[in-house]
Amino acid sequence: MTRREEVAADVVAGNRILARLNVLDGFGHVSARHPDDPNRFLLSRSRAPELVEASDLMVFDLDSNPVDGDARPPYLERFIHGEIYRARPDVNAVVHSHSPSVIPFAASSVRLRPIFHMSGFLAGETRVFDIRAHFGCTDMLVRNRAQGAALAAELGEAGVVLMRGHGFVACAKSVPLAVYRAYYTEQNASLQRQAIALGGSVTYLDTDEARLAAATNETVVARPWELWKRQVGLD
Repeated sequence: MTRREEVAADVVAGNRILARLNVLDGFGHVSARHPDDPNRFLLSRSRAPELVEASDLMVFDLDSNPVDGDARPPYLERFIHGEIYRARPDVNAVVHSHSPSVIPFAASSVRLRPIFHMSGFLAGETRVFDIRAHFGCTDMLVRNRAQGAALAAELGEAGVVLMRGHGFVACAKSVPLAVYRAYYTEQNASLQRQAIALGGSVTYLDTDEARLAAATNETVVARPWELWKRQVGLD
């Protein structure tokens, strides 16, 4: 199997895994930077994540234009991926999700913060991209390069950025790690809401705890990745 085939297989697995874990549904997407050309990326044609197959993958340049004359309908929000890859040479995988537990934290003054060690990558307060602040009233979709660039700027050097009224984006150096971050962003949001609902004070991970936990967890991502692939029949 070539490196391109391996990365393509990871993109397929990432889509199906996050659909199974209820982080993606009929919408959302997973991409990877092309292993042979850092100025291109792999992303499915417009299709529900759980149904994505290797043959669905398209190749895009960093302007988010399909290459090689591929005329299949692409995702409208492919600019999320292209502009993050442009801005972040360290990023090799991007996930966009409408995960329901996360959305309230982009709509309120309560910020998403790491509440347990599995979400140490959320160190500090996760930033929120508000498309209206940059472009006025829109349909909330990231439809062009300017919007994608504004989102990438809000993401900065972080691994996750929330999107008001929309969802969130997770990115990482590999597809397994981006999938891990997307899943545990959803888990953290759910747990944080439960802790807040108890009515008392909430103790979050401090910055050093979060960073140490994140560094440890990055070394063992292969463990859940192996399990998740088996659960979707791709082991």
